[in-house]
Formats: sequence, structure tokens, C-alpha cells
Amino acid sequence: METREIQKLIDFISKSDLDEVNIETSELKLKIKRNTEVKQIMASPNNPQMISVAAPQITETPALPAAPVADKSVAPTADSNLLTITSPMIGTFYRSGGPEKPSFIEVGDDIQSGKVVCIIEAMKLFNEIESEISGKIVKVLVEDATPVEFDQPLFLVEPN
Repeated sequence: METREIQKLIDFISKSDLDEVNIETSELKLKIKRNTEVKQIMASPNNPQMISVAAPQITETPALPAAPVADKSVAPTADSNLLTITSPMIGTFYRSGGPEKPSFIEVGDDIQSGKVVCIIEAMKLFNEIESEISGKIVKVLVEDATPVEFDQPLFLVEPN
């Protein structure tokens, strides 16, 4: 089961009336409880490594008027002329596809929407991160092979 599938399952459960879900396969054991502090995921029966992740508290809030939805992976910066490409996940940031390979992008490069700008490794999966904007790379904000958080700024881009 991939990280995105697990996240979709957690989102689905948080919107449902279920209080607890247990899923067990030959490769994965997943137990999710509503309103608890820890979720446990077991990697495999042969290599039982328990991973604990803080679970978000699920609360209901009154409905608010709909607001325009902004793309979270591209956020404006303090300098209103520049946009920020942010990390869509937690993981390890890599500027290239391998140790001996050139970086996907450098400062000064022009990028188009859909161009791969980096790789983020999460749970031994290498996820190519594509730009959702076109423009010129002004600054790389993260060092190669360093951990990144969800929504952390990665690049500053001057839009075309």
C-alpha cells in the first residue's frame, strides 16, 4: 500500500462515522482509531518495525462560506513577484535522480508546468515532484539530501 493510498484511507475514515478500522495483509498491518494520539503501521510480518505517527484530532466545525481554493504547492512569498514551490509531502529532498546525475533544475533555469524539479523520497518510494507553474528559478531553498516537511518551501520562482 502506497503513502497516498494510506492518506486517502485516513481522509475517508475521518469523514465517516467509523471509530476504528483494522486492515491486515501479508505486507501490511494498519490500525486506525478515531480521537486517539497514535496510529500504528507494521511494515511486514517478517520484519516487524512499528512506526508511530501522531494522529490528528477529528473535530466537526460549522460550515463556512466557500472560499476560492488556492494551490497549496505554489504559495506567494513576501516579495509578491515571486512564487514558492512547496513540498507536497514529508520525506528526503533530492535535486537529481542519482548521485552522478545532474540536478533537475538550477538557479536561472526556465521551467514549464509539468517539469520535474526534484525528487522526494518517502517510505523508500522516490516521488518525482513536478512544477505546477511556469517561470524562472530564482533560488533553491533546501540543501540536497535533507529532510523536508509537508508544505515546506523548496524553490522560489519568478513567474513568466
